[in-house]
Amino acid sequence: MRSTVCCAVVAGLLVVSQLADAQTKTRINVRVVSHDAKIIGSGVGGARVIVRDPATGRILAEELQEGGTGDTQAIVVTPVTRGKSIYATPGAAAVTVALDLDRPKVLEFIGEGPLGYGHAVQRAVKRMLILPGEDILGDGVVLELHGFIVELLEPAAPPAAGSGPVEVLARVRMMCGCPHTPGGLWDADRVQVMARLYREGEVLLSRRLRYAGEPNLFRGSISLAGVPGGSRLVVVASDPDRVNFGMSTSHPIQ
Repeated sequence: MRSTVCCAVVAGLLVVSQLADAQTKTRINVRVVSHDAKIIGSGVGGARVIVRDPATGRILAEELQEGGTGDTQAIVVTPVTRGKSIYATPGAAAVTVALDLDRPKVLEFIGEGPLGYGHAVQRAVKRMLILPGEDILGDGVVLELHGFIVELLEPAAPPAAGSGPVEVLARVRMMCGCPHTPGGLWDADRVQVMARLYREGEVLLSRRLRYAGEPNLFRGSISLAGVPGGSRLVVVASDPDRVNFGMSTSHPIQ
């Protein structure tokens, strides 16, 4: 009987200890978002979130952000009201970390994505003073990635050097995967999409790609006449007014 009582007491102490530990943890929401668009979620491979102590280099947390891109109306359409939460909606992608802090610390928050498109991955870093027990919930610490996801769809294989006109088809999306359409929330007419031939860092030829009639698709042609082997076909997308750029590069032209 005494052993049973002891076990109950020990179990009780363990519960109390676990509750005390939980109360000392500082909870922080972290969100990686696309500049001028929505949250980077599962549809584009999610984003990596790292929390680091810059004083020691120690990584305190590393997790994958998964989930939805958030509420379009709240994030993009409705004018932002100071102090209003726009990202913290049901199903919206985020990472919540619980950190053991014994004193105020400057921490480094790092976001990388979209992980489903390695050539388009960007990184954002933010340093903040964090106080023990002062949770950061709601929208949380927001890390904003600039850029576009650009995919070269055609030609599917490197064309022959010196050949005639080649059809070029590219897909251009926001970093969260949001679509470009003419006059849409993400206006295809704002984005300049160019097909360029590069040789040892020099632009040999450049041609504009135009909206191809379907969301995100841009089409045009470029001639390879006189273009030497080893050149590369590169598609670049730019919206300098909104500070977004993206690129996709082919294998060397044979």
